[in-house]
Amino acid sequence: MGKIFLKKWLNYGLLLVLGIFLGWIFFHNSGGITNHESHQHEDVQGTIWTCSMHPHIRMEQPGKCPICGMDLIPLVPTGTSQQIDPDAIQLTREAVALANVLTTKVSKQIAVREVRLYGKVQADERSFQSQVSQLTGRIEKLFVNFTGEQVSLGQKLAEIYSPELVTAQQELLETVLTKQSHPELYEASKEKLRQWKLTDNQIESIENSGTIISNFEVLSTTSGTVSSRKVNSGDYVSQGMVLFDIADLSNVWILFDAYETDLPFINKGDKMKFTIQAVPGTEFSGNIAFIDPVIDPVTRVARVRVEASNVGGKLKPEMFATGIVLSNLKEYRNNIVIPKSAVLWTGKRSIVYVKDPGNDEPVFKLREIGLGPMLGDSYVVTDGLAEGEEIVTHGTFSVDAAAQLEGKPSMMNAEGGKTGTIPGMDLTGDDMKSGSDGKNSNMNTNTAMSSSENKINMDFVMQLNKIYDRYIVLKNAFVESDVSRVKKAAGEVRQSIDETDMNLISGDAMDVWMKLLPDLKKQIDQISASDSLEEQREYFSGFNDVFYKVIKTFGLMGKTVYCQFCPMAKSNKGAYWLSEIKDIKNPYFGNAMLTCGETRETLKY
Repeated sequence: MGKIFLKKWLNYGLLLVLGIFLGWIFFHNSGGITNHESHQHEDVQGTIWTCSMHPHIRMEQPGKCPICGMDLIPLVPTGTSQQIDPDAIQLTREAVALANVLTTKVSKQIAVREVRLYGKVQADERSFQSQVSQLTGRIEKLFVNFTGEQVSLGQKLAEIYSPELVTAQQELLETVLTKQSHPELYEASKEKLRQWKLTDNQIESIENSGTIISNFEVLSTTSGTVSSRKVNSGDYVSQGMVLFDIADLSNVWILFDAYETDLPFINKGDKMKFTIQAVPGTEFSGNIAFIDPVIDPVTRVARVRVEASNVGGKLKPEMFATGIVLSNLKEYRNNIVIPKSAVLWTGKRSIVYVKDPGNDEPVFKLREIGLGPMLGDSYVVTDGLAEGEEIVTHGTFSVDAAAQLEGKPSMMNAEGGKTGTIPGMDLTGDDMKSGSDGKNSNMNTNTAMSSSENKINMDFVMQLNKIYDRYIVLKNAFVESDVSRVKKAAGEVRQSIDETDMNLISGDAMDVWMKLLPDLKKQIDQISASDSLEEQREYFSGFNDVFYKVIKTFGLMGKTVYCQFCPMAKSNKGAYWLSEIKDIKNPYFGNAMLTCGETRETLKY
């Protein structure tokens, strides 16, 4: 019995040890598989989708930004075996490709600024001449009957009957009989006729023939084009009265408007190439002969004059012209030039993202640089970059958004740290939609913050004043229905927007500005890019909706703004605009319906 009992317990023990061993194998392997699968799952779920313009948007799935509708971009947490700067931002190659981030090595270039000006052809003021009557009398015949007729020197323009001339000729014939005894009377009668522009040959003919001339011929004293006819047949005229205005159009002026920001790059004697809208495919050129020393207080421009020969009469007064001056900035000939798209400009700070050459993965670090003049689509760099360094030239906002998300130094936060949101304000709702989405907008929508509640920096408000001042020039260009002036004024508005220093605001105010800014730029850029007045006015409506929100949110300084509305604009949907005067001058129709509209709101700051 004892042996059987011992054998029985031994079997139980072996089964117990075998069970423990199998259990250990099973659960150990099972645990490893579970951890591996979990790790893979976490990698998939770890992808964050965000908006390059609204980095506080964080989604678990790809799609559209709920604020601006842009495609979301992925931000995947990654590790690297290489050491990177703690202030640098590292992106995956996939994120860089999806965000279309492009880089370029910087180099020194010749700094040439392209200054584009708009103007009109005008007659040379020095060629203007007025053809006047030398006599008092009646117009018997007109040989030039319409404006625009070409005349030549010495051509007969008109005949005038003058009783005074008849009397003076009679006096001459009488003094001829007594010229031996009274030569002084004879000479006085001849001089009287000379004062009425009779030639010595005409006077001698009258004297020899004894015949009195009843009608006096008016001869042209110049060659040119009749720009104005002042009289008709049968009119009575007095001595010195203007009969015709004549202009010589063989040489013409092209008068361009130059804004204050253009003047430092324009000099007398500079060569300008220009085109005429009415003469497509032909390029003209001339030298700048005169720059107005005084700025017009209303339009804020100075006139720049180019003189050109008018061969074949192709250039006619009032034709629109577009001129380009290439200004060689010699003082910046050894400087680096970078694309405008590479720069994030906050007013006091100009920043770029420089690629780290020591990392295999895309690693970028914010760097503050010094900027010189803007050269069209590029900037001169005065300091902060070395030749051969590689910077982000496309997708800079995307890189900056990634830096904001990770709390790295960025455009809005030089020291780094997470950005906040605006409590109680829904920026994704209808309140923030502008006219650009095709829906009717309401400019009387209340904003969630005001300058008084948030203590907006007054330096920032003064910058908005500058935008508003240039907006008024844009609005007035729409009133005049002048496409070229609209394009020019829109460019000035965009420049003022770009020059706004966002470092002057922070927190809620910064978030509001950053949410309004993209649409503000989009609308004004569309105005600048369009050559159709109808399209420009459509985009102008969208810009007004956004700009109104800017003014309502941040305020202005020392301004009275009239918010005006035309119910017939945008195919009877209605559209708003802002004005500095209470009188209605409709920018959506110009002279066609200049006074159509009403003032809906008055803002006093």
